[in-house]
Amino acid sequence: MKTADIMARIEAKYPLEKEYLQAVQEVLESIEEVYNRHPEFERAKIVERMVEPDRIFSFRVTWVDDRGEVRTNTGYRIQFNSAIGPYKGGLRFHKAVTPSMLKFLGFEQTFKNALTTLPMGGAKGGADFDPTGKSDEEIMRFCQAFMLELWNCIGPDQDIPAGDVGVGGREIGYLYGMYKKLARQYNTGVLTGKGATWGGSILRPEATGFGALYFTQHLLHKAGKDIKGCRIALSGFGNVAWGAATKATELGAKVVAVSGPDGVCEIPGGITKEMIDYMLVMRASNRNRVQDMADKFPGEAVFTPGKKAWSVKCDIALPCAFQNELSEDDARELKANGCWCCCEVSNMGCQPGAIHFFQSNGVLFAPGKAVNAGGVATSGLEMTQNAEHISWDASEVDAKLHFIMKSIHEQCVKYGTQPDGSIDYVKGANIAGFMKVATAMLEQGTV
Repeated sequence: MKTADIMARIEAKYPLEKEYLQAVQEVLESIEEVYNRHPEFERAKIVERMVEPDRIFSFRVTWVDDRGEVRTNTGYRIQFNSAIGPYKGGLRFHKAVTPSMLKFLGFEQTFKNALTTLPMGGAKGGADFDPTGKSDEEIMRFCQAFMLELWNCIGPDQDIPAGDVGVGGREIGYLYGMYKKLARQYNTGVLTGKGATWGGSILRPEATGFGALYFTQHLLHKAGKDIKGCRIALSGFGNVAWGAATKATELGAKVVAVSGPDGVCEIPGGITKEMIDYMLVMRASNRNRVQDMADKFPGEAVFTPGKKAWSVKCDIALPCAFQNELSEDDARELKANGCWCCCEVSNMGCQPGAIHFFQSNGVLFAPGKAVNAGGVATSGLEMTQNAEHISWDASEVDAKLHFIMKSIHEQCVKYGTQPDGSIDYVKGANIAGFMKVATAMLEQGTV
């Protein structure tokens, strides 16, 4: 296999799908050497099959806003790969959603799910619906219209969606309510991220952020460092950033910056519990403004419009918002401001130039497919509880999440350790996930 040859074919076929092409290139560059040591993979054309999704559903979503006007959006579900288990991956509601974005996310999800040690394939879905400024009633009507088209494509042993950007517990509730009405069965295993009283798992809302900090702890320990006392800058103020801020503070770190599309809030004294709680209020407001935190906590948080979290002096950067949110210029600014570690909590949160800069300049770096896998891992644990009709307590879920993140770190170290003893976490994560999926595909024949 030559990465350049495969990329040339894919680029000719999908010339406008930049996010998808970026994700495929990163993986192929990482696995090329290992792949070429397995002629059986080449004979079965594993890579050529792996980079194409199993199927793509697209559909019109028609709903009525509060003024009585009919609105139309486009919805999608991309079932990418089910070699190791049923399709699993979130739903994203955002105005920037495109097939390219969802293909990249589904491709990444395939390897991320393989890393968790749980039997889950990869998928992703969503719609170009913008929740910003929408009322609860409008969001409910949209979710119901979206599920009206999706419900026949999903199931507890077929495809199990969860939340993602723009889709939290509220949206999952509305989606599940409509699914239950359409399917005429109370099957809690068909969605994850549910409410605690109707099939949800304890710690699922916190899991992505918590798992990211557990992985970061292992990475720092391997490098002979400690998270306690470290200054952390993170982007976003949604569910993922909230979980990351919560666990980072519990572990003794100081979150000194939180950002949004309007700018950054610098918090010199470190984020407080009251501020962390207020992040949930900010997310639920649909205003998408981080300035609200500075308005709520004057004197403790200082808002600067148009700036990113990466402009604040920190030790550790945690991108928690969106893909490609951290550029090479941002990476240089972070390094100049004393940052020595960056762990992607968002999917593909760093642009390729930023990753290369970090790796070439002694900044510890780990990719999202390893760092943020705690969310989907706990969704897998929720699926297990649903299948057994039981509910575990917080300590049991947290112990399993700890074990999974430790296992992911160990896989990254196993496959990413270089001849000089350094660890390439990007290569390690990609190879570990690829080997599991590729072996399963090979053993199941040409299908």
